[in-house]
This record gives sequence, C-alpha cells and structure tokens, in this order.
Amino acid sequence: MLTKVTITKKMSVPVESAWGALRTFGHLDVWFPSMETCTVEGEGVGAHRRMSLVGGLGLITDRLMALDDDLWRLTYERPESPFPVSAYTGTVEVFRSFDSLAVVVWTVDFESSPEESGPVADILRAAIADGLDGMEADLSECG
Repeated sequence: MLTKVTITKKMSVPVESAWGALRTFGHLDVWFPSMETCTVEGEGVGAHRRMSLVGGLGLITDRLMALDDDLWRLTYERPESPFPVSAYTGTVEVFRSFDSLAVVVWTVDFESSPEESGPVADILRAAIADGLDGMEADLSECG
C-alpha cells in the first residue's frame, strides 16, 4: 500500500537559513530527538546519510537523489530502515512566506502492507514534526 505523509511548518527563521541547513543533508541527530547519530558520506547527489536511532532501535541509511538550490528542494531514498516498508522516498522543500520566513514541507511516500501503513505513518508524522521543531530551535539559537 502506497502512503503519503506530509508535515508543514512555518519557522521563525529566514528561508535562506532553513535551506542552507537542510541542503547539507546532516544534523538530524541535533534536530530529531529520535536520532542518536547522523553522519554524511560524500557531497551532493549520491551522498549517504547514516543514522542510528536512540535506544538501539535500528539503523537508517538515506541516499540523496536530487538537490535543487533554485527550487530549495531535496529528495532522498531510504534503502535501509528498521521500519516495515518496502520503499521510502522523502522530499523536503522550503518556501518563502509573505514575511520572508521559511515554510518547510517534508513529504514521505512509502510502500508497506495495509496493516502497517497507519502505524508507520503515525511514527513518521510525530518524528518529522519533532525534528522540524528541533531544527527551528537550533537555527534560532544560531542567529
């Protein structure tokens, strides 16, 4: 079953700050309370982000598939995950609000069994919302 989860957050930081942080493809261990470690290998399209979940709950690997500085958009696939999914693609976009602050839209499309779809979507919604809150707090501290 194909499922789409979208989380949108208007941040109290300039759009350039949000995009600059996101395009590095790292820092998820700083922003997401569920992440213990996050390392990035390589740069640009093809880079890999490797993360471990808090409490030894599993390892995650993402591969950067597209990076567009003009549209402030990146797309990644997740070939390794402890979640019961057979396919996972994430897209993160930044938009400029009327007051020049960042609006971040994080969308995940994943394939899973019908019985797993709802629970996985709930986990992703909560984790991404927490991560966007952490990102905003981190960027606000940085000035």
